[in-house]
Parts: sequence; C-alpha cells; structure tokens
Amino acid sequence: MRALVTGGTGKTGSAVARGLRARDVTVAIGSRHPRGADQVRFDWADPSTHDVALDGVDAVYLVAPALVPDPERLMVPFIDRAIARGVRRFVQLSSSAIEASAPGFGAVHAALQARAPEWTVLRPSWFMQNFADPQHAIGRGIRSERAFVSASGQGRIGFIDAEDIAAVAVATLLAPANADLILTGPQALSYDEAAAILSEVLGEPVVHRAITVDEWCARLTAAGMPAEYAAILGALEQAIASGAEDRVTDEVLRRTGRPPRSLRAFAQAAFA
Repeated sequence: MRALVTGGTGKTGSAVARGLRARDVTVAIGSRHPRGADQVRFDWADPSTHDVALDGVDAVYLVAPALVPDPERLMVPFIDRAIARGVRRFVQLSSSAIEASAPGFGAVHAALQARAPEWTVLRPSWFMQNFADPQHAIGRGIRSERAFVSASGQGRIGFIDAEDIAAVAVATLLAPANADLILTGPQALSYDEAAAILSEVLGEPVVHRAITVDEWCARLTAAGMPAEYAAILGALEQAIASGAEDRVTDEVLRRTGRPPRSLRAFAQAAFA
C-alpha cells in the first residue's frame, strides 16, 4: 500500500506518516518544497503537481490548505482527479464543528461521501497542542505571560491530542469507516477549567481572560489573518459559548483500542 499524506509536516500529518510507516505502508509526504526521498512536490493551488504526487497511490490523507476559506475549490477537483487515477481510499481531516451540509470543509466531506469508494471524515474537537504551541496565540500567551484569551465564555470543549487524531487516521487509512467520526478527548472542559489544570501542572497560575467575539476577530486580523477567515473562527467561538462542543465520544478508543490522552497528561509531557 502507498499513501499520500498532505499536510505531512503538520500537527497530525507527521504523526500519520510515522504511524503508517510503522505498519509497513509506503508513505509519500506532499510538500511545496520537498526534501528527502519520502517527500513529493505537491501544491493544492498547482494542479500540475497532482498527477506526480498521485503516482501509485492507494490512499490519501487530506489536510486542507491553510487559511483558505473555501478549500473545496481546490480539494474537490483533486479528489476527482485522484479517483480517476484509481485511488480508492480517502481520510479527510475536518472539524467537529463542521457538518457535511456546510460550505468549505463540509463540501469536501459531502464530495467524499458521494464519490469516493472508501472514505472517512475525521471531525476532531480542538487540539490540546494549542496550549503548548508557541506559534499559536494561546500557547504563546501561556508560555510568555501565563495567560490567554478566548471568546467562548464558559462553553466546554472536548480537547483532543493530535497524536490521538493521527492514530485514528492511521486506523481508518488501513480500514475505512465510510462515516464521519467526531473525535474528542476524555473530558469536555471550559477554558477556565483547562487553565486550572495547566496551573496545577505548571505550579503557577495560568489565567484565561474572556473577550468578545469582535475583540477576538480584531486580534486575528491584526495578526495578519484574512478577515473572512477570522470571521469563521469568530463564529466557532460563538458556537462553543452556546454549548455546541460540550460532548465526549468514544471513537478514539473504538478505532485504536486505547483511550484518548487527558489534558493533564498532555500538559505534563508538553511542559516537562
């Protein structure tokens, strides 16, 4: 089996590549700037790179291009091309917040469901890695001043470790679910509750400050994010505040045979 992993240097993609190799799957990592024998040139916006990337491929892990509000215009034609070249199996990284009826990721989900011979759509909740990643606003705030902001109020989120998402991706690339799977960690937490756990792990206070959605979007655009994409993220914050992400599922355990990692365990490792 040969698998193309898009987003292969990202939070889930690199772990998916490792997991597949551990199961003797040949992996091609799609990259705009390939380095090494296991990487192949791939650019969502350049269809001339797609055929070479798909050579001999049986399965594809789909990660949307970053900061593109309408990824379906790039991803659906690629999926059609891959199917025409004989690719049977697809696993898409989507979001717990996005249904198949929604535009963007949802349109990609709908296309897979309608056209792909074998498919799985992973719909994970928010990544635990955001708390530790210095490139993410939350992680940067925690590391620099032990504080971070959100516009989600007391809404709870089933935070999940990206390694658990990747483990489910590997499992479903090997044995497709032909379904969409909502993936969460073992507990739904508000940001205040998450901050309390991080405070205990770090041994000093970590503060969550609540701001408005307008303030949230303004921060994102000030940091260089396109306004259209910032508005999408602002709407997600509102949905969290209304309880849309307050849920826990057992899909990680069912698909991998092991329970998902807790935020406490993640933080103990990430901030060791």
